[in-house]
Amino acid sequence: MGHAGAIVGGADDTAAAKMAIMRECGIHVVDSPAEIGDTMLRVLGGK
Repeated sequence: MGHAGAIVGGADDTAAAKMAIMRECGIHVVDSPAEIGDTMLRVLGGK
C-alpha cells in the first residue's frame, strides 16, 4: 500500500478497508505481491 498504507487511524482506516474501497472503484487489487504478475497478465489480455 505504500506510504498511504502506513497511515492507519481507526477501525475503518485499515489496509483491508482501503483495498475494499479500491476494488469497489474498479481498481485491480492483489492480496500479495506474488499475484501482481498473473493479475497484470490477465488484465492486459494475456492468458
